[in-house]
Amino acid sequence: MVQQNFTAATAAPALRRRLICMVYEAMLLFGVVFVAGMIFDVWTQSRHALTLRHARETWLFFVLGVYFVFFWSRSGQTLAMKTWSIKVIDDTRPKLPVTKAIVRYCLAWMWFLPGLAIAYQLELKAWYAVTAVTINVILWSLTTRLDKDGQFLHDKLAKTRLVHVEVKLSTDTRQAN
Repeated sequence: MVQQNFTAATAAPALRRRLICMVYEAMLLFGVVFVAGMIFDVWTQSRHALTLRHARETWLFFVLGVYFVFFWSRSGQTLAMKTWSIKVIDDTRPKLPVTKAIVRYCLAWMWFLPGLAIAYQLELKAWYAVTAVTINVILWSLTTRLDKDGQFLHDKLAKTRLVHVEVKLSTDTRQAN
């Protein structure tokens, strides 16, 4: 049996570890988006990615929202977060309520939306658009410097926090091995 220990006073995991966890999460989400896109294409009989583009984007936003809200409200961890021993908790209790998970999901889009909006407004193409989004991601990651606990701005606004989870094997598991 695996036991997880954490306290609300636990310092946030290192920024580098959280960013690496996000990269790993993005790789896992590739599969989720691929399957969701395939379901959308079969359901709508679309043959081209730009067909029903806004409906596809709305569908993927909803699917990703269900993915994150389900895992965050169920155990506080997605698969990537489990791998990197990171957990999202409520400021007042260890289990994240569904409403707070939804709020956190919507606020987490601030990692990308301002950069995408700037790229759209300035009609940036190719690498210029990627650069705008990358600058946005870097600036958003620096919001940890604004908080004494090192939490991201979207976590502060959602009243959630990321904590390091110490995974310890219980004595029953060690004796069984």
